[in-house]
Amino acid sequence: MKLVLATSNKGKVREIKALCEDYEVIPYSELIQEFEIIEDGDTFKENALIKARAVFIALNDEDVIVLADDSGISVDILDGKPGIYSARHAGVDANDKDNLYKLIEDIKAKGVDSSPAYYTAAIAIVTKDAEYCVHGWMYGTALSEAIGDGGFGYDPMFKPLGYEKTLGELDDKVKRKLSHRAKALSLAKKILKTIK
Repeated sequence: MKLVLATSNKGKVREIKALCEDYEVIPYSELIQEFEIIEDGDTFKENALIKARAVFIALNDEDVIVLADDSGISVDILDGKPGIYSARHAGVDANDKDNLYKLIEDIKAKGVDSSPAYYTAAIAIVTKDAEYCVHGWMYGTALSEAIGDGGFGYDPMFKPLGYEKTLGELDDKVKRKLSHRAKALSLAKKILKTIK
């Protein structure tokens, strides 16, 4: 079964491909020209569905299944920010490093070294017949420093609950077991099995 991902984020594509080995996983940018999708929802679920619907319509192919992820980190000391704005926390044109260091500075500005935090992943699936959305969460601590150079996004500043290392230090196999995206994808795969 072919799954078209409504993302061109290389980190997300790599992670989803690794977690969905039973499927042919293709970023939509390999099929059509990339286009801007305005994510103006108020929740991860709304934004994931907006992305999946937009790509499904643009592909103009009833046989595809489009999968979209909207995810981010919420930090307690920052009243849940950046949340749905995680990908553009340091500005619209910000990259992963810009966002990472902006969040580190925000935590430092509160006069603390760390804060409870959690990641949310919403995975939307859109087909010609139906729309679905599932969620996964990963809890832990956001640090006011980056440790490790593995992963992507905010990984170097996040220690999952029960671990002494950040996601930037942990082995990919370990991360795949506990990540918010892995949890959401395990639920998404149950839905995919029901789609003919």
